[in-house]
Amino acid sequence: MKDLKYLLAYSIPLSAYIALLWQGWWSWATVILAFGIFPILDALYPASEENYTESEEKRRLSNKFFDYLLYICAPICLLLVFLYFQTISQSALVWNETIGLTFSIGIVLGSLGINVAHELGHRSNKWEQFLAKVGLLPVFYQHFFIEHNRGHHKHVSTDDDPATARENESIYAFYLRSVIGQYLNAWKLEKERLTKKGLKNFSWDNEMIRFSVSQIGYLSIISWYFGTSILPYAIAIGVIGFLLLETINYIEHYGLRRKLLNNGRYERVMPRHSWNSDHEMGRIVLFELTRHSDHHFLASRKYQILRHMDDSPQLPTGYPASMLMALIPPLWFKVMNPRLQEFQS
Repeated sequence: MKDLKYLLAYSIPLSAYIALLWQGWWSWATVILAFGIFPILDALYPASEENYTESEEKRRLSNKFFDYLLYICAPICLLLVFLYFQTISQSALVWNETIGLTFSIGIVLGSLGINVAHELGHRSNKWEQFLAKVGLLPVFYQHFFIEHNRGHHKHVSTDDDPATARENESIYAFYLRSVIGQYLNAWKLEKERLTKKGLKNFSWDNEMIRFSVSQIGYLSIISWYFGTSILPYAIAIGVIGFLLLETINYIEHYGLRRKLLNNGRYERVMPRHSWNSDHEMGRIVLFELTRHSDHHFLASRKYQILRHMDDSPQLPTGYPASMLMALIPPLWFKVMNPRLQEFQS
C-alpha cells in the first residue's frame, strides 16, 4: 500500500483537467496545488531520511508498477495539451482564465512531462527513451535528452556545465545562461558523437536535426488543426514548462563546486555536489527527483530506490517552496548563502 503514494503525482494533471473543465478561478487550480498546497504539506509532513533495505530494493526494482506509473505520463500530457488547445480555440475565456489555464498546463508539462522524461531518459530501453522524447516534445526541449545525459552529468558542479547555478547568480541570469548553453552544448555533443563514428554532421543521423524536425512538425500539426492563432499558446505552455525545469536545475546545484585536481580533471561527482531534499510531499509528486544527490552519484538508479545520503547538503524546504524562494533572489541569497558557506567550511 505504501507504493500507492506515488499516485498522488497524478493530482497535478487531475487539477489541470478540473481547471479546463470548470474554468473561472478554477483555472488556477494547478498553480495553487503545486505552489500553495504542496509547500504547506511539505512543511507540515515530516521529512524522512529512511532508506530501503537491500531486499526491499530488489522487490521494488522487480515491481513493474513503478515503471507503468511513468509510461502513462507522456500520453496524459499530450491529452491535456490537446484539451487545452481545444478550450482556448472554442471557449470565450476572459484573460484571468486564459492565463490560469496556460500556467496550469505549463506546470503539468514541467512536472509530469520533463521530470518523467528525465527519469526515462536515463534508461537503456529504446521504448522508455522514446517516451522520454515524447514528453519533451511539447516544451521544445528534446535536446535535453542529449545534453543532460552526456553533458550535465559529466560536467555538473563545474563552470563547464550551464545547468549548474553559481553562487550569487540570480535565477533570471541563470535562465538565460542555462537555456542557451544547454541548447548549444547539445549540438556540440551530437557533432562529436557523429565525428567519432565517421558520420556527417548535417544528416539525418544527427539527432538534433531530427528533434528540430519533430518540434517544427508538432507546431505545424497544431497550427493546421487549430489554426495559427494557437501558436502563441503552444509556445507559452512550452516556455513555462522548461522554465520550471530550469528553476529546479537552479536549486539542485546552486553554488556547489567540484575540486579541480592536479591532473587537470575534476574530482568524481559525489553526493555533496547536489542539494538534497527528503521532504515527503515533494519526493512523492516529483517521483523522488528531490533525492538528487543519489541520482548524480549513480544515474542508473531508478527513482523508487533512491537513497538519502548523509554527506549531501540539505535544502531548508522541499522543492516547491525552494522554487518559490529562488524567484526572489534577495531572499534566496539570504537563506542559501550562509547554508552554502557552512557546508563548504
